[in-house]
Amino acid sequence: MTSNQTARLIGAIFGLVFVQANAGALPPAAAVPLRVLGIAAFIGLFIALRRARVPEGAAAGGTTPRTFGRGYRYVVAAEVLLLAAGLFVIARLLHSPQAAVGWIALVVGLHFFGLAAVWRMASVRLPAAAMSACGAAGLALAACGAPPAVIAVVAGIVPGAVLFGSVWWSLRAGRPQAAARA
Repeated sequence: MTSNQTARLIGAIFGLVFVQANAGALPPAAAVPLRVLGIAAFIGLFIALRRARVPEGAAAGGTTPRTFGRGYRYVVAAEVLLLAAGLFVIARLLHSPQAAVGWIALVVGLHFFGLAAVWRMASVRLPAAAMSACGAAGLALAACGAPPAVIAVVAGIVPGAVLFGSVWWSLRAGRPQAAARA
């Protein structure tokens, strides 16, 4: 797998995690189909990733951008620190555990802005904005006392779908035009 395929796989894994972790806040009649759909989406993306064409230079050991270099590590380290600090404040100081999913989605969304800059990929800004908006909305809903199921959908299920969609879109955008029409 190339570093781009690995990055997409990580996105699909986290899409699955967002859906699976947050579907439990919903009634079983909604949670079970969402979980099954999340697993099916992940399997479909995994198969598509394995079948995706690898650029000739990357397959032959040519030069490809260092997706997981120092800049990536700095962005992820900042993300981990923000997650830990925010979750500590939410749990210990604010006593508002229902806000945790909103905080997680917000920080993950913001980390994509950092990755967009490090990777010089403007296309990553759209999922960054969508996830950040979902996270901010989840925090606002938690502050207003919204039911946990509503927060889970807005700040958990939708961001999972955003991740799945962005991986799917990146695979689709990477196809040659003739193959994309078939």
